[in-house]
Amino acid sequence: MVTAGHDGGPHEGWERSMVVVGTWNLENLYRPGGEFGPVGEQDYRAKLAAMAATINGFAPDVLGVQEVGQPEALADLVAELGGEWHTVLSGHPDARGIRVGVISRLPLAAQADVTAFTAPLAAVQTADTGPLTGQTSRGMLAVRTEPAPGVTLDVVVVHLKSKLLSFPGGRFQPRDEGERARYGAYALYRRAAEATTLRGVADRLTGGEGQHRPVVVCGDFNDEPQAATTQIVLGPPGSELGTPGAFRPDRGDPWRLWNLYSLLPEGERFSRVHNGRGELIDHILVSRALLDKVDEMRSVVGHGLPSVTEDPGPRRNATDSDHAPLYARLRL
Repeated sequence: MVTAGHDGGPHEGWERSMVVVGTWNLENLYRPGGEFGPVGEQDYRAKLAAMAATINGFAPDVLGVQEVGQPEALADLVAELGGEWHTVLSGHPDARGIRVGVISRLPLAAQADVTAFTAPLAAVQTADTGPLTGQTSRGMLAVRTEPAPGVTLDVVVVHLKSKLLSFPGGRFQPRDEGERARYGAYALYRRAAEATTLRGVADRLTGGEGQHRPVVVCGDFNDEPQAATTQIVLGPPGSELGTPGAFRPDRGDPWRLWNLYSLLPEGERFSRVHNGRGELIDHILVSRALLDKVDEMRSVVGHGLPSVTEDPGPRRNATDSDHAPLYARLRL
């Protein structure tokens, strides 16, 4: 756990019953000089400054983060923010070294850091050759905080398997269409298994009492709201926001999660731009206890997002993230 110093900050004297929970993929947050981070110190400092300005602009109380390459780099970002922050990071980065974490103005307690597929889910194929895997590509982190005396809030942060494909030897383009199709299937197998595992984490936290237990699940799902992998995480079907049953109690409420994407303003329903097309692949889901306590849901796209391709190489020295943060303002 990392704590920065306190300087008052924008939440001095804040109203304890209102909590802002957000999620942001920080896009390869590494210190300079390594294989994935920016080449020079100047670009690195510019990225930290831009990110800090964005975070301070929407002032989250709890922020789930993805693509933290080095704990020291996240500590640099927290120091840039100013004020008092608490940090918990997953101990399970992927092969590239990126992991999820949480930074918070509220004290945090780690609840779980999950990598094993939810039993009895079997291992899946991830490449043409080699062993199957029964592990998520990155740890799924659950933390608990207490926004007000006697009120707990569980927050789960995830980064599911990417749908931007990579191929053997570090290639970003396939040798042929057969290879593209196979590796697309492998990525989908693993993302579906990870979504199922995330559903298992949510089941343990709601414990069949989702009407009474405030739970937020957030992160980079690497697919859009109606994708099958995203839908797996919702739990019992029906009652989605925008349907007649959304706020009508039923037997699924103890387990169900609600995706808040439909509460986004019409012009903000994307969090990344891929080959010129906006897509919403970052999400915030809540348990029934929070559904009617959402005051606002936003995607911070006002500063503009770059259009990315399958090759991350040209983004190495970028001075901001290729994702927009999302946040929900909740009454507790």
